[in-house]
Amino acid sequence: MNFTLTPEQQALQISVRKFAQNELPKVAIEIERDDQPPSLALKQRFGELGYLGINLPSQYGGGGLSHLDAVIVLEEVAKISIGVAFPIFESCFGPTLAIAHFGTDQMKESVIPKVCSGDMVVAVSMSEPEAGSALTDLKTNGRIEGDKIILNGTKRWCSGAGHSEAYVVYCRLDESPGAKGIGAVLVHKGAPGFSFGKRDHHMGFRGVYSADMYFDNVKVPTSDILVSAGGFSKLMDAFDLERCGNTTMSLAVGQSAFDFVLAYVRERKQFGKPLIEFQAVQLQIAEMKMQIDAARLLLYRAVVNAASDLPSVAESSVAKCFANETARNVTGKAMQLMGGYGYSKEFPLEQKMRDAWGWGIAGGSIDIQKINIAAALVGKRFNQRL
Repeated sequence: MNFTLTPEQQALQISVRKFAQNELPKVAIEIERDDQPPSLALKQRFGELGYLGINLPSQYGGGGLSHLDAVIVLEEVAKISIGVAFPIFESCFGPTLAIAHFGTDQMKESVIPKVCSGDMVVAVSMSEPEAGSALTDLKTNGRIEGDKIILNGTKRWCSGAGHSEAYVVYCRLDESPGAKGIGAVLVHKGAPGFSFGKRDHHMGFRGVYSADMYFDNVKVPTSDILVSAGGFSKLMDAFDLERCGNTTMSLAVGQSAFDFVLAYVRERKQFGKPLIEFQAVQLQIAEMKMQIDAARLLLYRAVVNAASDLPSVAESSVAKCFANETARNVTGKAMQLMGGYGYSKEFPLEQKMRDAWGWGIAGGSIDIQKINIAAALVGKRFNQRL
């Protein structure tokens, strides 16, 4: 068991960190100020550098590398801003990976190269007004008529809604109850009858669009079925890797907050000496460091054990849950150590805290992860309806 990155991975990490620190801070400030996503030019720049789809098959324009390589890239960019990093997150850990695993050759050839070049972002649409944690309650349905699917329904809390070019939409594809009737189809923005509601603006996640999505007799070719009815478990297997992307974003938020506050307590003086000289501060810094290192090791375990395949629900849930809580704890401690400076918008800690809380909600809440963990331990799924 080796806990050291390979020389190639270390070189990758250094190169991405240098690029991110030199070229992205001004962009991050603009995204936070304007609440607008990264420009097409920046996404294409990510594509040129090979950051988009670094763990997707090389035959479709991806990097052909491992999930761990994707984690390394995403963390370094997300330490600058999760808004800047979101296209990388979507390309490496979002629904594009489900397309790579389950899509037809035609779908792979038409979508993945565009994602990897930065010309297309694919978002996942799962939740509905009455189906969030209880995802199998979703009502959006696709009625198959000949070579078309007729989609009707409403979706909510889709990150990227209104801005992404295509969407993997979870829906009912037959009348079977519960999970048995659920599949997924790829829907392109601009399809007749496909529209968006008013854009949401969140406490954090600046630069990440979210809005209700409406499907009014939207016609989709049957060739755009990603997973047929009865394939819900496949979709959730792919979602286990999305949890690892979520984990990486939380880790990046926590690590960047820690880096900032560590520099601060070494420089800031009170009572004639730097804050780091006070034992109470030392204890807080040590606790933050332990939590961040543990979160990183849990994340690496999940993606390394999965290699280029999909991670287990148990390991991905443990990693996500712990990293979500770590990011919240670390940003809270960091803000307290910085006092008024931490609470000021002139410094990055208040943004880090707002973003940290979002990741413990997105992609399955912290409590849902704990239920997944318990279910894996005893080898059964718990029925929350009883």
